[in-house]
Amino acid sequence: MMRYFLYLSYNGANYSGWQTQPNAPTVQQTIEEALATVLRLPCPILGAGRTDAGVHAREMVAHLDLELSPAEAEQLIFRVNRLLPQDIALHRIVPMYPEAHARFSATARTYRYYVTFDKQPFGHELMLRLHAPIDFELMNRAAALLPSFTDFTSFSKLHTDVKTNNCSIREAFWQRRAGSTSEYVFTITADRFLRNMVRAIVGTLLQVGRGKLSLEDFVRIIEAKDRCSAGSSAPGHALFLEHVEYPSELFLNLEAEKSSV
Repeated sequence: MMRYFLYLSYNGANYSGWQTQPNAPTVQQTIEEALATVLRLPCPILGAGRTDAGVHAREMVAHLDLELSPAEAEQLIFRVNRLLPQDIALHRIVPMYPEAHARFSATARTYRYYVTFDKQPFGHELMLRLHAPIDFELMNRAAALLPSFTDFTSFSKLHTDVKTNNCSIREAFWQRRAGSTSEYVFTITADRFLRNMVRAIVGTLLQVGRGKLSLEDFVRIIEAKDRCSAGSSAPGHALFLEHVEYPSELFLNLEAEKSSV
């Protein structure tokens, strides 16, 4: 039995989030069903996080244990992709050391939120359209304050089962997309995220950018540790999980293993 990391991407528009739930299509369930069909046995997987309904991932990582060699596991990519719908793709299957855990071993996750000022015939379903001027410089000044705090209760969905609302944010900033004059992206990286946290932060930053909240108001919202004090959550269709980071020592380098024997 060997542990593997699956590297996946998906468009979340047709799913009620990542995590399996009764009476609703989810990304996790769809992948597990494809794996079970190919391998003819139950294949539960565990993801690096739980994206909300409609949220996408350019890189989601999940782990599972298989009685397959790395060469055999590699062959699963083509076979599983044939069964997965067009909006989910399996890109890599990577052998790991047994202690590697897709969720708890992750050291950082990066999300991006995309907005545009133009009407977009193509790709509009992946961006939030803004209809009024926004002060991105002021929003960046507010975003730059986030790494100074650790308790983000004000940006967390209520009544979750986590033990702490503390997160360590490494960076958070807005920037114009390369080659565009009307599209902007918000990037945020942290060791962990609370449920609905990125969408709540984006929604509140947009209030700052519209002049409805000052920088002092933004700080007071964080310090209040009260979800009701923050702005409404931004829609999920413009949010992407972009990258998940892990310590390099968790990756099983088979060639190095052979040479050291």
